[in-house]
Amino acid sequence: MATTDRQTATLALAHALSAAERGLPVFPLSATKLPALRSPHHGEDPPVHCRGACGLPGHGVHDATTDPATVRALFAAAPRATGYGIACGREPHRLIGIDLDIDTAHGNDSVAALQHLALQHLFTIPATVTVLTPSGGRHLWLTGPSGVPVPNSAGRLAPGIDVRGAGGYLVGPGSVTTHGRYRLAPGTAHLAPAPCPRALLRLLTPPPRPRHAAAGGTSPARQGQGLVQFVRAAHEGQRNTRLFWAACRAYEHGFGEALADALTDAAIGMGLTEQEARAAIASAARLTDPRRTP
Repeated sequence: MATTDRQTATLALAHALSAAERGLPVFPLSATKLPALRSPHHGEDPPVHCRGACGLPGHGVHDATTDPATVRALFAAAPRATGYGIACGREPHRLIGIDLDIDTAHGNDSVAALQHLALQHLFTIPATVTVLTPSGGRHLWLTGPSGVPVPNSAGRLAPGIDVRGAGGYLVGPGSVTTHGRYRLAPGTAHLAPAPCPRALLRLLTPPPRPRHAAAGGTSPARQGQGLVQFVRAAHEGQRNTRLFWAACRAYEHGFGEALADALTDAAIGMGLTEQEARAAIASAARLTDPRRTP
């Protein structure tokens, strides 16, 4: 490993240990922002949906810990880790991440959208830990009440606003990815994660939708035809974004698996490769279903 790589890995471990000392469960990430340790169940047939009960590392966010010795062991097993993930929804902070993406090319202003929601639902966006992303976005760290799990979502609140809750994770400040470094926003390093405003919490925890068959016996695939058409209408530069958004909606409504092939075909027709399409759909599945192993 090159000297720069070793320095990056050493710094990632140091940042992860510092976060763990503050009660934030951490685990190593690769430069692609994915878990750095390969699943011990990779390639098993049938697939094994293990969340770490086997006792081996390699279960993504389920490896997250605040124990310094375990953190060191995880990074020792992942020498090419360049960053770390912070598990959301876990005690003691029960972290909620509000991920504000910046997409000026397509007119999405997620910061303005969040401010609009605050005015509409009468809450104030509190001063809190804020992490700046390499793409120009930001992550707001909030804390949730005990016993109220917040689900992961992508674009449900507004375009460009993703939520990281139970089973999800945030890239920790100091992490280095292929696109650059995550860093704390000036003036927020001394802050603790602020409690999530109650009105915002209500928006983040909508009542569960009843999962029943549509009237007349309509199949899940038919219910998702609007999502398929949404993908087919994508212009160049929108294909991945639209596919990911559509897949998230399908999984949130309970028919993601049934619609996956149709979404893949639509994406291929718009110029993506099958591998790219399947990867985007798999990412949507992991984000919207915390029971899945990352």
